[in-house]
Amino acid sequence: MSDSIAYISFCARIRPDSVERLIRACSEQVALGTERVYMAISSPGGSVDSALAAYNLLRGMPFHLVTHNVGSVDSMGNVLFLAGDERYACPNSSFMFHGVGFNVSNKSRFELKTLREKIASIEEDQRKIAAIMVERTELTEEVIDGLFLETVTRGAEYALQHGIIDDVCDIDIPPGTPIVHQDFAR
Repeated sequence: MSDSIAYISFCARIRPDSVERLIRACSEQVALGTERVYMAISSPGGSVDSALAAYNLLRGMPFHLVTHNVGSVDSMGNVLFLAGDERYACPNSSFMFHGVGFNVSNKSRFELKTLREKIASIEEDQRKIAAIMVERTELTEEVIDGLFLETVTRGAEYALQHGIIDDVCDIDIPPGTPIVHQDFAR
């Protein structure tokens, strides 16, 4: 049997609704018996919970997943990207890393208990992200901690040197190949 292939374009912020559409598109490929899925990804990042859920679900899919950075994979986009069994990046692409944070409204009130809960939550989220990065790349915990302390953008060559990707190359979609493109950005 020949290798059945599908291409999915995910150029969106990582949110519950965009992840739901991505998983639905991938589930449709599972139902079709697709053996290999190429996911072209460019994402400004987004929700920690949504990215972790997408990562875990994608890792459990019964197809070989190839992720390809076609622009910028930022923040939590890195977790989604690292779900790939094979990972590539276009020569002019980038990866941006930073620590976990949270937004506050103008009328927020903080007590010590609330701040401790927030700190514990941030530390746990960073621990989960770092564990994925250590497992799936050649980055050390020490390097990852440094990336979390400041916003750092790195190019494809850095990603290659640190095992984030397998190679630097343009994406090559064969002529006539359908590309699954849900409106992930809705």
